[in-house]
Amino acid sequence: MAQVGADEKGGHARYTYRLRVSSTARTALEAEWGRCRWLWNECVAKSRAVHLHNRATGEKTTCGPAQLDRMLTGARARTPWLREGSCVPQQQIIRDFGRSRAKAQQDIAGRLPVARRAGMPTWKTRREALATLNYTRRGFRLKDGRLHLAGGITVSVVWSRELPAEPSSVRVYQDSLGHWYASFVVPAHVQPLPKTGRVLGVDWGVRETATTTSDAHDLPHPEYGGRMRVRLARYDRMMARRRPKKGTSGSRGYRTAKTLRAKAHKKVGRQRADTGRKWAKKVVRNHDAVAVEDFCPKFLARTNMARKAADAAIGATKAALIEMGRKHGRDIRLVHPAYTTMDCARCGARAKHALPLGERTHTCTACGTVSPRDKNSARVMLVRAGLNPAGADGGRPPGAPLQEAA
Repeated sequence: MAQVGADEKGGHARYTYRLRVSSTARTALEAEWGRCRWLWNECVAKSRAVHLHNRATGEKTTCGPAQLDRMLTGARARTPWLREGSCVPQQQIIRDFGRSRAKAQQDIAGRLPVARRAGMPTWKTRREALATLNYTRRGFRLKDGRLHLAGGITVSVVWSRELPAEPSSVRVYQDSLGHWYASFVVPAHVQPLPKTGRVLGVDWGVRETATTTSDAHDLPHPEYGGRMRVRLARYDRMMARRRPKKGTSGSRGYRTAKTLRAKAHKKVGRQRADTGRKWAKKVVRNHDAVAVEDFCPKFLARTNMARKAADAAIGATKAALIEMGRKHGRDIRLVHPAYTTMDCARCGARAKHALPLGERTHTCTACGTVSPRDKNSARVMLVRAGLNPAGADGGRPPGAPLQEAA
């Protein structure tokens, strides 16, 4: 099944397909990943050595892509085993390491809180790290429906849909179940939809994943993880009973239980992604502009709502909505969430105190308007985004503008 996702750059999209990998190709891919994993660990070791040297001597020696490229050139010259693999994925693993390290250093220099920082790159172990190989245009080609990778590796692709354009790169990776996938990067083309003249405000929550200004577009909490919890607990107990001692490999029963647990988690993840994409498609098809709460659900992981918030998959649903809006040329506006539960969507008055989480009704002390708390917040999104509430169901009539968020 193909999956379409937005790449880091707005002008590209990813098309993901399942791969049918023969035993010969699987052995070659695993060997290629072993070389790339060794190279990543060498980059980690060199980065740490440079850091300790700079702390000890006070120098400012760098460990950027140029130094790592020279390290790769020397390593390939000295090591025949490394030369047996293609240089393309090895060069890309250095690029990935450089981006990861640069992001961590940027967060440190920006004095971000430790909880929000990207960590420095760490070791990739053979038992835990899953294979990921990146190939640029010169490292792969498509011929007769098959994917030919540098190094003489050929795999069959399950073409569930056609690629819209010639891919510029491909990522071949393995998931926790051992399945192989190919993710192609292609230029993104806008597929405009007909105008509807309607707008929508979206407020994220835990009781309902998305509450909107239109009752027909509310997204209830699907609770896929809750339904699977009993089965997952059973697999956890199976793994605990068969857990191997440190330094020994797991038994066949342990590996079976681990596979069953991974399959259950994969099913839940696919259900969440499918529900989020279908809801986003419905919202984008029926509205010209959408005001979305720019909500970061990460802090909920430290509260007593962590399990239910994770099961709601707010972040994935929000990303699907933004991606779908970009794909179809809709206006998606992100709104800062500050004070959206305290402001009145009718008159713009702000409450003096924040509403307790258990209080689900918003009552304005200025105009006396009583409305569900989440519905009021969804309407606040519309006004904050500068959209005309008259184009939304139950929108705010003309009145005083809302106060700006602090």
